[in-house]
Amino acid sequence: MRVMRAERLGGPDVLTLAEVPDPVPGPGQTLVEVEAAGLNFADIERLRGSYLPPELPFVPGGEVVGRTAEGRRVLAFAERAYATKALVKEAVEIPEELPAGAALALLVQGLTAWHLVRTAARVAPGESVVVNAAAGGVGHLAVQLAKEAGAGRVIGAASTADKRELVLSLGADAAVDSAPDGYTGRLVEANRGAPVDVVLDAVGEPLLEAALHALAPFGRLITYGASGGLDPRPIDPGLLGERNIAVGGYWLGAHLRLPGSTAAAPLADLIELTAAGRLRPMTGGEYDLAQAGQALADLAARRTVGKVILRNR
Repeated sequence: MRVMRAERLGGPDVLTLAEVPDPVPGPGQTLVEVEAAGLNFADIERLRGSYLPPELPFVPGGEVVGRTAEGRRVLAFAERAYATKALVKEAVEIPEELPAGAALALLVQGLTAWHLVRTAARVAPGESVVVNAAAGGVGHLAVQLAKEAGAGRVIGAASTADKRELVLSLGADAAVDSAPDGYTGRLVEANRGAPVDVVLDAVGEPLLEAALHALAPFGRLITYGASGGLDPRPIDPGLLGERNIAVGGYWLGAHLRLPGSTAAAPLADLIELTAAGRLRPMTGGEYDLAQAGQALADLAARRTVGKVILRNR
């Protein structure tokens, strides 16, 4: 089979096309013919060695749409996904008409958004929900899933007018500028003068502290990223107690490693919502397997929008 692999750590340009033996399934594993593999920023960081440093030679990728020997079309987390064949464990069958890019957007990004809304924030019907980075891979799905959960008002924060228009087109009730200056006031204004119940944040400082001041009593802020930089300020426990607010975190990887944890039920829900047209995952560029280096370079430079995939043609 063919793979894109790295003999040394570095940037996307270290990936080269190679022929290797087919992998042999172990207990609980299934070999699939890969239709398409999804790309994530974590692939770039692993290639650099800055996140879960890999053993070399390294074949990146962790998610595929593929077909089993019995002909089932499945969506699954995978090992060494930048390849024409891959081993998977927990595979979920998907409709033939579901595009590969849309399906792959439901794995890391979709499951994260689902659990942010349902598990971490426990959004209740009628509550107001703010989604920072609302036009992003997780954010645009969280906006839609918050509405599905019965949120009374969903407010998306984004950095440009075009992104805010996108957020509104996905069903948000309001969209605000995510610039730090005046952010707290804009959230309250967008919520018709009232503080908000939930903030889902992937930016970190300086928005995180400003978001705390926009929370209603017993409001929750869930952090799941720090695109604004990894230099957080300490959170004042007194502020939390005075206002009866809570701060929590969420990371899909840690969640899925818990004993008994499964992605099957949330994925089935996400697939059903997408097939029914009630959830619209954004899909981006498609590249051939041999173009994996260029695809990662474009992803790193933010020249892409939506889920980027490698397709085996």
